[in-house]
Amino acid sequence: QVQVVESGGGLVQAGGSLRLSCTASGLTFDDYAMGWFRQAPGKEREGVSCINYNGRTTYYANSVKGRFTISRDNAKNTLYLQMNSLKPEDTAMYYCAADTAYSNVLAGRGDYWGQGTQVTVSS
Repeated sequence: QVQVVESGGGLVQAGGSLRLSCTASGLTFDDYAMGWFRQAPGKEREGVSCINYNGRTTYYANSVKGRFTISRDNAKNTLYLQMNSLKPEDTAMYYCAADTAYSNVLAGRGDYWGQGTQVTVSS
């Protein structure tokens, strides 16, 4: 049974940092592209960042470019999102997703999704 579990969210002041983690089990992690997505109340889910199976190809939404860094440790079956210079508009539930096709993750699709971790940035 595949499980995808996010952690690391919390309440932080504007300008602060958080590191999100996403651990996947029940699958061969390095066969999967991974992505971070977020959804704020009343808004549609948006893609934040994606990474291919070996970490050599990444994508960032314009809104987070230069502030967020995606990475993965295939030996630990874990995906990370380092978030710096956080802004109140980054407040959202953050989800990670896994898919065998990087193009699917880029398109906002995934075979497996986590339950999310809440990030709240106060002004």
